Amino acid sequence: MSKEQERDELHRAIWQIANDLRGSVDGWDFKSYVLGMLFYRFISENLVSHINNAERETGSTNFDYAKITDAEAEFGRTDTVHEKGF
Repeated sequence: MSKEQERDELHRAIWQIANDLRGSVDGWDFKSYVLGMLFYRFISENLVSHINNAERETGSTNFDYAKITDAEAEFGRTDTVHEKGF
């Protein structure tokens, strides 16, 4: 089997899995949901990276924003929203 045939077979398999996952949901609605989730993941990872880098610049080499409590995260929320825009 050639690489092109393998790629086509993989594409068909992925498409079928996506169809199975979305079930009776309209394709456009499913895309909107998935794109929204991907965007949320992007901004979440971007925010974690931004805060972790800032903390590490101040010398907190073991800091991990993803591991702090909601109450701890709330401390700098206003400044972060002002700085990042989200």
